[in-house]
Amino acid sequence: MHFDKSPKEKPCCTLPTVKKLLEEKRRRESSSVSPSCPAASTSPGPSNTVTQLSSSEVFTCTGASSSSYTDMAVSFEPWTQAPEPTLGYYGSHPGPSFAPAFSLAMSEYSTQQHLPGFVDTMTPTYQDCQMPVTDPTLASTWSPLGLSQNAQMSFGSSMDVAKLAEARIMLSGMDYSRTTGQDEDGDTILHIYTAKGLRECAFAAAERLREVGKLDAKEHKGKTALLVAVTANQPDIVQDLLSLGTDINACDVNGQTALHLAVHYGFPEVLQAVLSSRPAANLEACNFDGMTPLHCAAISHSATMKALSTTGLADVGLQSKAAEKLSCVEMLLGAGASLCSQEIKSNKTVLHLAVKEGNIDLVRYLLVPLPNIKAFVNMKAHGHTALHMAAGLHGNPHQEEILQLLLRRGADPSIRNLENDQPAHLLQSGPRGEQLKLMLKKRSASSRRRYMSLQDQE
Repeated sequence: MHFDKSPKEKPCCTLPTVKKLLEEKRRRESSSVSPSCPAASTSPGPSNTVTQLSSSEVFTCTGASSSSYTDMAVSFEPWTQAPEPTLGYYGSHPGPSFAPAFSLAMSEYSTQQHLPGFVDTMTPTYQDCQMPVTDPTLASTWSPLGLSQNAQMSFGSSMDVAKLAEARIMLSGMDYSRTTGQDEDGDTILHIYTAKGLRECAFAAAERLREVGKLDAKEHKGKTALLVAVTANQPDIVQDLLSLGTDINACDVNGQTALHLAVHYGFPEVLQAVLSSRPAANLEACNFDGMTPLHCAAISHSATMKALSTTGLADVGLQSKAAEKLSCVEMLLGAGASLCSQEIKSNKTVLHLAVKEGNIDLVRYLLVPLPNIKAFVNMKAHGHTALHMAAGLHGNPHQEEILQLLLRRGADPSIRNLENDQPAHLLQSGPRGEQLKLMLKKRSASSRRRYMSLQDQE
């Protein structure tokens, strides 16, 4: 049977793609944020609240590559929630419309009523979850900060049984191709529901896609639904997708996993959901810039601290975001991320990255007493130790404190880089440089005396 179709006929509304959802909410958020706080609100709120970097928080990668580190943000900007369309997700496509069922389900989301006890029949909650620790001695070394003080792990709420049943009925009434297919951008209906924070609909859609082996379907930027949920700061949906068997180590077109994205945006609740999952995520996975999640966490925290120093300490939003990002560093280390991992392009450790940006808060946090701390502090990145990088922080108000911290933890001022320069040779000229040079020479002389004393004892 043949049906004629006019080639000039156009759909009555555009497809609500993930990209459009993103753009619309970003416009609304940018107009609603007060000038004194350029970053979106970072205080705990509804699970579909999304934070975004301010324009002053844009930063560049400190690795060997000169490419902008905001390439990550370009590919994975915070998601948005658009006004509900009059038609369903695929309402503009040929075939029977499911607009009435879709509209009913969407309208009822305004009054969520969770049913007690449903969590026992669904996925486990994370309210009382303890983060897995690979090395207990390492985890106990760092004092908890940021997360325990500023972020309350409020996700893991029970799913609404009635809403889930309605969502399943709605999906069962849709055309099969609409619930399992992908649009021109590669988005599935699961991508859309996830970006909009519609948990029950996302769960029902994930069940359908899992049946046909497409739970990890990727859109044109390589985002699986899990990566969308991470970027959209949806810890409950992250938990649901992981419980359904999504690939925890899936990466996008830039090689970024759920861990990379969670720490980049500073979402500790999402990060805990990923770290608490089994099988465990790969803590040492490198993105295509050669950086592990710990490297990305350090760079992202440094960017926020730089923005905070520019706007002033009165910016509560940036202060909160900095604490959340530092808590992500804490959580990664507590889970067993290697402090000595070197990013591939320039061999920098997380300490090199913190020192290079003059990030005193992160340097203080990393330089706690640890076994083999002296070897860690004196690791080289293409010939430069962290002390060399600190010596190059000309004009930075924290330069002297960073130098002192490194020296106290065993940094060796006599080590030379590939150009045969010691840290003292890289200091600024003038009285300030001479003062710092004297401090390095005293420490170097003291180290030589201790070395000679040890030799005499032997």
